[in-house]
Amino acid sequence: MPQKKKSKSALAVRDLTVSYGSNRVVDDVSFRVPQGTVMGLIGPNGAGKSTIIKSVIDLIPLERGDIRFFGEPLSRSRHRVAYMPQAADVDWDYPITVEQVVAMGLYPKLGWFRRMSAEEKRLVAANLEYVGISDLAKRQISELSGGQRRRVFMARILTQQPDLYLLDEPFAGVDAASEQVIRDVLVELRDQGATILIVHHNLSTVASLCQHVTIVNKRLVASGPIDKAFTKEKVNEAFGLGLV
Repeated sequence: MPQKKKSKSALAVRDLTVSYGSNRVVDDVSFRVPQGTVMGLIGPNGAGKSTIIKSVIDLIPLERGDIRFFGEPLSRSRHRVAYMPQAADVDWDYPITVEQVVAMGLYPKLGWFRRMSAEEKRLVAANLEYVGISDLAKRQISELSGGQRRRVFMARILTQQPDLYLLDEPFAGVDAASEQVIRDVLVELRDQGATILIVHHNLSTVASLCQHVTIVNKRLVASGPIDKAFTKEKVNEAFGLGLV
C-alpha cells in the first residue's frame, strides 16, 4: 500500500462560508498557509478576519467549507494548533493567575488532571521570562494592563509548542513595549521556520513581518506570497481607493 502523501500546507481552507442569521459575513473564501511561513490575514473592519480564524478551529459553525490542518481534520490535529484570541474574547475577571494561564498551554498534551512535571514547570517559567512577565506570575489576570495580558497569551501559546500558531490581532490595544516584545517573538519564530497565521491590522508592517498574505473583505481578494498578493491594487480593492 502506498504511503499517504504529506500535506505541504499547515492549513488549507476551501469554500469557507459563514453566516450570522441572514447576514453572510464570510463568502466562499479559500486559501492555504504553507508550512514554515508567516501569513498575514488582512482586511478592513468587518471583513470577516476574526470569523475566519474562529471558524477554522470550530468556535463558530460553518455554513459550508472544508478545513484541513496538515491534511487532516481538526479532530485529529487540534493538539498541533495554538490559538491566541482577541483580548475582547477573554473573560479577564475570571479568577486565575498569570502562571496558571500560561500553564494552560500544556493541556492539549498534558490533559486536565495530570500534574506538571519539573520540566514542564521550567518551560512555563522560561516562557514567562521570555516575554518579560516573570514578576507577574502570581498576579491575577484582572490586575494586568492590556499589553501585559497579550504577553500572557503569547507565553501560553509558546508553552503549547504547536506546529501552527493562530493569532487574532495580537498587537491591538497594547503599549509600545509590549508590541515590540510580541513582534520580536514572532520574528524569532518566523526565523526558526514556524508556521503562523496572524490577523493583522497595521498595513505598514505587514511586509516586514509576513512572507505570505491573504486579503479578504467578506470574499477573498488575494492570497499568496507577499510580493504577488500584497499589491497596491489588491489592497485598494479590499480597503478602498487611495490607501497605499
